[in-house]
Amino acid sequence: MSKKDKNKEVEEVLAEETTTATEENNKAEAEELSVEEQLQDQLAAEKDKFMRLFAEFENYKKRTTRERIELFKTASQDVMTSMLPILDDFERALLHIEDDKEAEELRKGVLLIYNKLLSTLEQKGLSKIEVKKGDPFNADDHEAITQIPAPSEDLKGKIIDVVERGYKLGDKVIRFPKVVIGQ
Repeated sequence: MSKKDKNKEVEEVLAEETTTATEENNKAEAEELSVEEQLQDQLAAEKDKFMRLFAEFENYKKRTTRERIELFKTASQDVMTSMLPILDDFERALLHIEDDKEAEELRKGVLLIYNKLLSTLEQKGLSKIEVKKGDPFNADDHEAITQIPAPSEDLKGKIIDVVERGYKLGDKVIRFPKVVIGQ
């Protein structure tokens, strides 16, 4: 063999080796890129998962805060509801004592206790729902006990009498006013 042929063979072998090495490097780079891409995908997925979890936690905190505030506002609702019949009894007692002129001192004492109880409950958030005779009846705001024939045409569908007062605790109605309406 001549030197030229040997050189050619050596060049061919070197070219093959270079091509093979280049292909292996490309494969390795492709594998590295795919591993890097996989890691970036995993990072993006974990970041998304974290953001969703964070948002869910923020919503949970807001919801529990709202619920806690609402609970504090209406925590005394049971006590207030149980005190309403006592207020009604005081009002009835005051009406009957007014009829009796001899019991002036008794009326003053009962009125004093009633006003003190009422002011204490009002400080805790209790308020009366104002309903007057002649107001239009609204089923969302009043509880109709009965209907009677209206004494006049202008009282048809309106409140004739208030049987029991209604009360609110904050913005929540704890007892609707019980009324008699005209037909």
